[in-house]
Amino acid sequence: MAKAPKIQKTNAMRELERAGVAFAVHTYEDDGEHARGLGEAIAAQLGEDPGQGFKTLVTVASTGEHVVCCVPVAEELDFKAAAKATGQKSLAMLPAKDLTAVTGYVRGGCSPVGMKKRFPVVIDETCQLYDRMFISGGRCGVQLELSPDDLIAFTGAVVAPIVREE
Repeated sequence: MAKAPKIQKTNAMRELERAGVAFAVHTYEDDGEHARGLGEAIAAQLGEDPGQGFKTLVTVASTGEHVVCCVPVAEELDFKAAAKATGQKSLAMLPAKDLTAVTGYVRGGCSPVGMKKRFPVVIDETCQLYDRMFISGGRCGVQLELSPDDLIAFTGAVVAPIVREE
Protein backbone atom coordinates (compact mmCIF):
# COMPACT_ATOMS: atom_id res chain seq x y z
CA MET A 1 0.00 0.00 0.00
CA ALA A 2 1.47 3.34 -1.08
CA LYS A 3 1.89 6.07 1.48
CA ALA A 4 0.18 9.38 0.93
CA PRO A 5 2.68 12.08 -0.03
CA LYS A 6 3.88 14.06 2.96
CA ILE A 7 2.74 17.68 2.97
CA GLN A 8 5.41 20.19 3.92
CA LYS A 9 4.19 22.27 6.86
CA THR A 10 3.54 25.97 6.37
CA ASN A 11 3.76 28.78 8.92
CA ALA A 12 -0.03 28.65 9.20
CA MET A 13 0.02 24.96 10.12
CA ARG A 14 2.87 25.40 12.60
CA GLU A 15 1.15 28.31 14.38
CA LEU A 16 -2.18 26.49 14.64
CA GLU A 17 -0.47 23.33 15.94
CA ARG A 18 1.50 25.34 18.51
CA ALA A 19 -1.77 26.89 19.73
CA GLY A 20 -3.54 23.52 19.88
CA VAL A 21 -6.08 24.50 17.22
CA ALA A 22 -7.54 21.50 15.39
CA PHE A 23 -7.48 21.66 11.60
CA ALA A 24 -7.51 19.39 8.57
CA VAL A 25 -5.29 19.80 5.51
CA HIS A 26 -6.66 19.49 1.98
CA THR A 27 -4.61 19.68 -1.19
CA TYR A 28 -5.69 20.64 -4.68
CA GLU A 29 -4.14 20.95 -8.11
CA ASP A 30 -2.63 24.40 -8.53
CA ASP A 31 -2.28 25.41 -12.17
CA GLY A 32 -0.49 28.65 -11.34
CA GLU A 33 -3.39 30.79 -12.55
CA HIS A 34 -4.44 33.09 -9.71
CA ALA A 35 -7.20 35.10 -11.34
CA ARG A 36 -10.78 35.83 -10.35
CA GLY A 37 -12.77 32.72 -9.62
CA LEU A 38 -9.81 30.78 -8.22
CA GLY A 39 -11.52 30.13 -4.88
CA GLU A 40 -14.68 28.90 -6.58
CA ALA A 41 -12.63 26.59 -8.81
CA ILE A 42 -10.84 25.17 -5.76
CA ALA A 43 -14.16 24.62 -3.95
CA ALA A 44 -15.53 22.79 -7.00
CA GLN A 45 -12.37 20.67 -7.28
CA LEU A 46 -12.66 19.63 -3.62
CA GLY A 47 -16.45 19.24 -3.63
CA GLU A 48 -16.94 22.00 -1.05
CA ASP A 49 -19.64 24.62 -0.61
CA PRO A 50 -18.10 27.88 -1.94
CA GLY A 51 -19.77 29.72 0.96
CA GLN A 52 -17.47 27.87 3.36
CA GLY A 53 -14.30 28.83 1.51
CA PHE A 54 -12.81 32.19 2.50
CA LYS A 55 -10.20 34.14 0.58
CA THR A 56 -7.69 36.30 2.39
CA LEU A 57 -7.34 39.89 1.18
CA VAL A 58 -4.70 42.19 2.63
CA THR A 59 -5.63 45.85 2.69
CA VAL A 60 -3.92 49.09 3.68
CA ALA A 61 -5.63 51.73 5.79
CA SER A 62 -5.20 55.46 5.21
CA THR A 63 -2.95 55.36 8.30
CA GLY A 64 -0.65 52.86 6.57
CA GLU A 65 -1.74 50.01 8.87
CA HIS A 66 -2.43 46.66 7.22
CA VAL A 67 -5.78 44.93 7.79
CA VAL A 68 -6.50 41.33 6.79
CA CYS A 69 -10.00 40.70 5.44
CA CYS A 70 -11.54 37.25 4.91
CA VAL A 71 -14.61 36.95 2.67
CA PRO A 72 -16.32 34.01 0.95
CA VAL A 73 -14.50 33.09 -2.27
CA ALA A 74 -17.43 33.99 -4.52
CA GLU A 75 -17.95 37.42 -2.94
CA GLU A 76 -16.33 40.86 -3.16
CA LEU A 77 -15.04 42.89 -0.22
CA ASP A 78 -16.97 46.02 0.78
CA PHE A 79 -14.05 48.29 1.64
CA LYS A 80 -16.20 50.83 3.49
CA ALA A 81 -17.83 48.15 5.65
CA ALA A 82 -14.46 46.56 6.44
CA ALA A 83 -12.96 49.95 7.32
CA LYS A 84 -15.88 50.71 9.63
CA ALA A 85 -15.62 47.26 11.29
CA THR A 86 -11.93 47.82 12.04
CA GLY A 87 -12.17 51.47 13.08
CA GLN A 88 -10.33 52.75 10.01
CA LYS A 89 -11.24 55.77 7.91
CA SER A 90 -10.69 53.87 4.64
CA LEU A 91 -9.08 50.73 3.23
CA ALA A 92 -7.57 49.90 -0.16
CA MET A 93 -6.07 46.68 -1.52
CA LEU A 94 -2.39 46.11 -0.83
CA PRO A 95 -0.63 46.10 -4.22
CA ALA A 96 0.07 42.48 -5.25
CA LYS A 97 3.77 43.32 -5.71
CA ASP A 98 3.98 44.11 -1.96
CA LEU A 99 2.14 41.01 -0.71
CA THR A 100 5.13 38.73 -0.13
CA ALA A 101 7.23 41.44 1.52
CA VAL A 102 4.41 42.32 3.94
CA THR A 103 2.95 38.87 4.69
CA GLY A 104 5.53 36.27 3.69
CA TYR A 105 2.91 34.66 1.45
CA VAL A 106 2.37 34.66 -2.31
CA ARG A 107 -0.81 35.56 -4.17
CA GLY A 108 -3.13 32.56 -4.16
CA GLY A 109 -1.50 31.18 -1.02
CA CYS A 110 -2.12 33.94 1.51
CA SER A 111 -3.53 32.79 4.86
CA PRO A 112 -4.82 34.93 7.74
CA VAL A 113 -2.64 32.73 9.99
CA GLY A 114 1.16 32.71 10.03
CA MET A 115 1.99 36.02 8.37
CA LYS A 116 5.36 37.64 9.11
CA LYS A 117 3.56 39.95 11.54
CA ARG A 118 0.15 39.85 13.19
CA PHE A 119 -2.33 42.28 11.67
CA PRO A 120 -5.92 43.10 12.61
CA VAL A 121 -8.29 40.57 11.01
CA VAL A 122 -11.94 40.99 10.02
CA ILE A 123 -13.96 38.00 8.83
CA ASP A 124 -17.31 38.21 7.08
CA GLU A 125 -20.17 37.25 9.37
CA THR A 126 -21.30 34.43 7.06
CA CYS A 127 -18.51 32.29 8.53
CA GLN A 128 -20.82 31.75 11.51
CA LEU A 129 -23.33 29.91 9.32
CA TYR A 130 -21.00 26.90 9.20
CA ASP A 131 -19.38 24.48 11.65
CA ARG A 132 -16.27 24.35 9.45
CA MET A 133 -14.65 26.83 7.07
CA PHE A 134 -11.78 26.66 4.61
CA ILE A 135 -8.85 29.10 4.35
CA SER A 136 -5.58 29.04 2.48
CA GLY A 137 -2.99 26.81 4.08
CA GLY A 138 -0.22 29.31 3.38
CA ARG A 139 0.91 27.89 0.06
CA CYS A 140 -0.75 27.44 -3.32
CA GLY A 141 -2.31 23.97 -3.47
CA VAL A 142 -2.92 23.70 0.28
CA GLN A 143 -6.10 24.53 2.15
CA LEU A 144 -6.96 24.31 5.85
CA GLU A 145 -10.33 23.33 7.28
CA LEU A 146 -11.12 24.54 10.78
CA SER A 147 -13.85 25.84 13.05
CA PRO A 148 -14.79 29.49 12.44
CA ASP A 149 -14.81 30.01 16.21
CA ASP A 150 -11.24 28.70 16.46
CA LEU A 151 -10.05 30.99 13.65
CA ILE A 152 -11.80 34.00 15.21
CA ALA A 153 -10.30 33.28 18.63
CA PHE A 154 -6.81 32.54 17.28
CA THR A 155 -6.59 35.68 15.13
CA GLY A 156 -8.57 37.94 17.50
CA ALA A 157 -10.77 38.70 14.50
CA VAL A 158 -13.69 41.06 14.32
CA VAL A 159 -16.73 39.42 12.70
CA ALA A 160 -18.85 41.80 10.63
CA PRO A 161 -20.83 42.09 7.39
CA ILE A 162 -18.01 43.02 4.99
CA VAL A 163 -19.30 41.59 1.69
CA ARG A 164 -20.33 44.00 -1.06
CA GLU A 165 -24.09 44.02 -1.61
CA GLU A 166 -25.13 43.99 -5.26
